[in-house]
Amino acid sequence: MATTTELRTTSAEQTEAAGERLAAALGPGDVVALVGELGAGKTCFIQGLVRGLGATTRATSPTFVLINQYRGRVPIYHVDAYRTQSLGELFDIGVAELLSSDGVTIVEWAEMLLPLLPSGTIEVRIAGVGDEPRTITMRRLDLAR
Repeated sequence: MATTTELRTTSAEQTEAAGERLAAALGPGDVVALVGELGAGKTCFIQGLVRGLGATTRATSPTFVLINQYRGRVPIYHVDAYRTQSLGELFDIGVAELLSSDGVTIVEWAEMLLPLLPSGTIEVRIAGVGDEPRTITMRRLDLAR
């Protein structure tokens, strides 16, 4: 992946396709951190990402269960930090272990757990809501600690 990649989508299908394209570059241990407003299309992007990783189950947002797991060419862990109150809560549910697992970990509302994200995490920022086109910016984070 280039330092920063930016693209525009004008439909949910295009947003899903962007996620599916990113999936082709992912492997064991990769972390994808999604940031964007409510309604920006994070779940659409993730549905394409999960499909591109070989899962046959359609991804749904784990807002109330916090973590969904899917079977693909690698294990897929989908974390939704929206309803979490603290880093401690995320730690208690095992997010730190997922971030260093042999699967691909996808995190919605990743700004909630920035201190836990490993260097090399792929940040995906989605801007735009409602009927607006989406601007999707992807970059690999260098989180030297």
